[in-house]
Amino acid sequence: MDEKSLASSSDNPPMRLRFVGSTSNQGGCPTLYETDRGTIVVQGLHVTHPTTLADARDILDGEAFVEVPRELFKFLG
Repeated sequence: MDEKSLASSSDNPPMRLRFVGSTSNQGGCPTLYETDRGTIVVQGLHVTHPTTLADARDILDGEAFVEVPRELFKFLG
């Protein structure tokens, strides 16, 4: 699947999400979702600090970083 097919666009039908799991007791983030496209969507805290983003590689327009605890990924097992 290429980046264009993953991008949200009015030319494509909307992606559908299915809840996979969360480590939150209050119903917010962090949360994992599976999509009808065979991909994973991660809900977490938006990483915005310039020093942190400077450590990241190849950030494209439209991309964002979120932080989630490692234990969230147990739901993908």
